[in-house]
Amino acid sequence: MFSISNYQVSYGQSEVISSLNLAVQEKEVVAVLGRNGMGKTTLMKSVAGMIPSKSGSVKLNDIEISKMKSFERVKQGIALVPQGRMIFNTMTVRENIQTGLTTTKKKDVPDYLYELFPVLKEMRSRRGGNLSGGQQQQLAIARALASDPKLLLLDEPTEGIQPSIIQEMGQTLKRIRDEFGLSIIVSEQVLSFALDIADRILVIEKGNIVREELRASVDEEKVASYLSV
Repeated sequence: MFSISNYQVSYGQSEVISSLNLAVQEKEVVAVLGRNGMGKTTLMKSVAGMIPSKSGSVKLNDIEISKMKSFERVKQGIALVPQGRMIFNTMTVRENIQTGLTTTKKKDVPDYLYELFPVLKEMRSRRGGNLSGGQQQQLAIARALASDPKLLLLDEPTEGIQPSIIQEMGQTLKRIRDEFGLSIIVSEQVLSFALDIADRILVIEKGNIVREELRASVDEEKVASYLSV
């Protein structure tokens, strides 16, 4: 349902993503693992339309989106939960989620989002900046889901989150896949989290996919070797 072909992204003369190929099936969770500086965030931002690509194809349900602006990609069904969450600190939880409704005809936060994240319902009138890191991550995911996406992108979602919340987040992501039928791409450095949620593990190094394994048969030691400094 989603594919990237011969994809290149550069910052000036510096090529960050080089001839990358990636495909994601319906209701599949794919984890893209790699050390800092290997191109994970650039890939995520570029797919979302925040960074222009140099060449190559990006297709969502056979529709070419590589030349679309970011808001047009959201309308097509791409949603990004950015690294660092990037919530609006001075806006309430409710208002933060409502910013994700702009591509839909809804005005109020759908009940299913509060059912998925009960803590956000309790804190819906609280400012986003007053939430804990884990709660802000839930808020960022809820905001992304508010746009009714087909493909959910999460860039380093475990960063700065305590282990108990990470485990809970993993269960929520699998529930999102199963109940909403979404495909999910997660960029990560934490192997244990990727192994918990993903159907398939990819390793990115210097802007290229250098290893691909099914979760059921993954060589954990080999994948871990790519993540060690």
